[in-house]
Amino acid sequence: MNNQDFSTAFITGQTPAEVFDAICNVRGWWSEAIEGPTEKEGDCFLYHFKEVHISRIRLEQVVPGERIVWHVLDNHFNFIDDQEEWKDTRIIFEISPVETGTELRFTHQGLTPQYECYEICNDAWTNYIRKSLYDLVRTGKGQPNPPEGGFNSALLDKWKIPG
Repeated sequence: MNNQDFSTAFITGQTPAEVFDAICNVRGWWSEAIEGPTEKEGDCFLYHFKEVHISRIRLEQVVPGERIVWHVLDNHFNFIDDQEEWKDTRIIFEISPVETGTELRFTHQGLTPQYECYEICNDAWTNYIRKSLYDLVRTGKGQPNPPEGGFNSALLDKWKIPG
């Protein structure tokens, strides 16, 4: 059976350490509105984009220069019916040296074509990884979502980061 998890990759002339550092700089390529730490195993952060998408994510595995695994603890989209689609999925960054530099392979394990959000998430992840993160790695400047004024107190209470 074919693996249908969403996956994309790029190769860059930068080192594995530079790629790793860029991935950990989530505010530099995904969203400037990230709440919480995003670098060490056990760190937990909140992502949100307007009223469209909110996620609580824990760094499950961090191997410097090689691999980062995020575990999606909770998620909400305002445009789908099944709010379980992203819950308990893994977002995996695998970093490998190659002859021409470094390959980054990104896989959202559990995000499959059967999901209602797959097409939109496919397009979004492709842009964030192959454009924004790639540019951050190569030039030091990505295109993350800009800040939106932060979380309001009701949202923070509901989506509290576990201690």
